[in-house]
Amino acid sequence: MKYAIVEISGRQFWIEEGKYYDFNRIPTDLGKQITLNRVLLVNDGENVLIGQPYLESVKIKGKILEHFRGKKNNYLQNATKKENS
Repeated sequence: MKYAIVEISGRQFWIEEGKYYDFNRIPTDLGKQITLNRVLLVNDGENVLIGQPYLESVKIKGKILEHFRGKKNNYLQNATKKENS
């Protein structure tokens, strides 16, 4: 497989074999294998397969290496008190 275009979390990504990718959080434990079954396009160098909308016969396997988490932002807003006259 030269490359594939897959849909993950409502977004489309260009995937190549042997590379690392950052996605939005996928609710899976670290070290687990995942199967990406929403494959839109596959190019193997000679043939291009295009799904309508997905390719049913193609599955891409990957592994969760790390969950990235940013700093939690807490916003506090004070409401003004109105006087009742």
